[in-house]
Amino acid sequence: MNFHPSTFFDFAQTDHRTLFDNAEYAWEPLKQIANYLQFRLKPAMLGSCLGTPYIGPSVFVGQGTVIEHGACIKGPAWIGDNCQIRAGCYIRENVVIGNGVVAGNSCEFKNCILFNGCEVPHFNYVGDSILGYKAHLGAGVILGNVKLDRQNIVLRHDGVSLDTGLRKFGAIIGDKTEIGCNSMINPGSILGRNCLIYPLTQWKGVLEENHVVKTTQNQTVIRRLARS
Repeated sequence: MNFHPSTFFDFAQTDHRTLFDNAEYAWEPLKQIANYLQFRLKPAMLGSCLGTPYIGPSVFVGQGTVIEHGACIKGPAWIGDNCQIRAGCYIRENVVIGNGVVAGNSCEFKNCILFNGCEVPHFNYVGDSILGYKAHLGAGVILGNVKLDRQNIVLRHDGVSLDTGLRKFGAIIGDKTEIGCNSMINPGSILGRNCLIYPLTQWKGVLEENHVVKTTQNQTVIRRLARS
């Protein structure tokens, strides 16, 4: 599988294409976000607030974006136009959010890039990850970004091991890929475009584009004895 960023993302769906210039692998821009924001971010508030969310000094918010009461945008962060930043959303350092994105209640974002049209609406963690155009996380989806042994994330695919050079690396999620509710995506996972992950899935590794991961359960229904 080719791990070049163009395999996963439509660059017409981001205003931040330069983050991907000269990247050989899709995860390499994660190393560049902090510097990108340091030199290019010009703080401004062009959207609107409902109530009194916290917005740090190093934050850009685009036109038509609504930030609800109780949201916390620590920054540095760049948020595009016409986004919904809902109550209880926590946007930490080094976050780049495109246009028309939903960042929902009780969701946490850190060192990540979201292309236009992403939906991350309920109880999600997105750390050290890149989500493509119209990627969608169901409620409770977690993108784990650190191995238990705290070692570098090593990608293994087709008998080849590739050290990413990253100790913190969540997931690459291609355009229009959807992940079902309460799924756990393990560190260093790569999901191609137009994939579906069934709810309650624990996934690790590489999934090529246009594939579905089905997770099934074995259930037994028995009669409950009457209690005296």
